[in-house]
Amino acid sequence: MTPPHEKKLFLLDAFALIYRAYYALIKNPRINSQGQNTSAAFGFTTVLLDVLNKEKPTHIAVVFDSAEETNRAVEFTDYKANREAMPEDISSMIEPIQEIIRAFNIPVLISPGHEADDIIGTIAKKAEQHGFKTYMMTPDKDFGQLVSENIFIYKPAKGGKPAEIWGVPEVCASFEVDRPEQVIDVLGLWGDAVDNIPGIPGIGEKTAKALVKKYGSV
Repeated sequence: MTPPHEKKLFLLDAFALIYRAYYALIKNPRINSQGQNTSAAFGFTTVLLDVLNKEKPTHIAVVFDSAEETNRAVEFTDYKANREAMPEDISSMIEPIQEIIRAFNIPVLISPGHEADDIIGTIAKKAEQHGFKTYMMTPDKDFGQLVSENIFIYKPAKGGKPAEIWGVPEVCASFEVDRPEQVIDVLGLWGDAVDNIPGIPGIGEKTAKALVKKYGSV
């Protein structure tokens, strides 16, 4: 329950949650009377209802990546170059999902040229200055760098396990760092295969953590 007068903001990383919902139902897809696979919409809406009912946020928004080329792709042309195209069963549900979100009277946030995590990070840091506790709902480890005393990662439930809330202690333990901002250094050395970002040749997760632990930063 949210204590009286506490400002509790949830920012949902739309595509991360939509993909997760779709693949959770991949063996038992939801098909409507028109033959459309509605797993993405069904799964995402289930997650949204769960958050609203269990966490009772005072403020909430769902944040989408921009369809335009992002600032990251401009700076690094190979960014996400290894990603497969979005499955048709997901892309066909994006507009219906946005309609569902708006029907809840929840804002859909998109900023041309920016990814959802850029928007979430910016809002989370601004909200902190205005007395909010912010929960970034995403399974993405990169968000660890943003965590503070008032900003948390809300990792969605998975495989029967309940949702997890990661604050400063959990992020520091996971990345073996003293401060969340050192996550940037660990990821800079390690790289990110999912986004096709090369790290330092020969340095993986274990060595990256050891180097940052020893030297403090890049």
